[in-house]
Amino acid sequence: MAVRAAEGVAATALKNVMQRVQQAAERASRPVSQVRIVAVSKTKPVSLLQEIYDAGHRHFGENYVQEIIEKAPQAANHLERAVAGLGRSPLKVLVQVNTSGEESKSGVEPSECVELAKHVKLECPNLVFSGLMTIGNPDYTSTPENFKCLSSCRDKVCEELQIPPEECELSMGMSGDFEMAIEMGSTNVRVGSTIFGAREYPKKT
Repeated sequence: MAVRAAEGVAATALKNVMQRVQQAAERASRPVSQVRIVAVSKTKPVSLLQEIYDAGHRHFGENYVQEIIEKAPQAANHLERAVAGLGRSPLKVLVQVNTSGEESKSGVEPSECVELAKHVKLECPNLVFSGLMTIGNPDYTSTPENFKCLSSCRDKVCEELQIPPEECELSMGMSGDFEMAIEMGSTNVRVGSTIFGAREYPKKT
């Protein structure tokens, strides 16, 4: 019984996050349908993911995939070849932008985002450029300036690639700042600890 009670906490937390997303969207006069909640389950057991799935949620994420693409277009080419080898449909990808200037964060510099987005769109037929993402500061929170920076990058990318802004996602906002991100235009928020609880790492021996 104790296990079931503990597992129910995640589903309850998800409902709370959904309510907060709804309220943030209303404050920004945006339809909540424009915002996707990605439940980031890093270090958590499958049982908790199943609980969230059973509650009706369908968007899940992990953190390490972002390491596949780094700054140079050559890395996007590696992903392109990998997807081609799988014989699957084109893979939607987001270009990560380092909006905080932190060395510990992956992603291209804001000045490089147009170049990489253009490369993905024009040179990688097995990839579909779908938007931009950012993580923010070392503590995984962002400032309004981080969000404004990513929004500015989207404007430049959309102008260069001649695509409408609504077809270019802005993935910004995590557990500590997703409401502010939504109010500033985020279409994709990545929420982990607020739903699943603090991450659990193996203890070093």
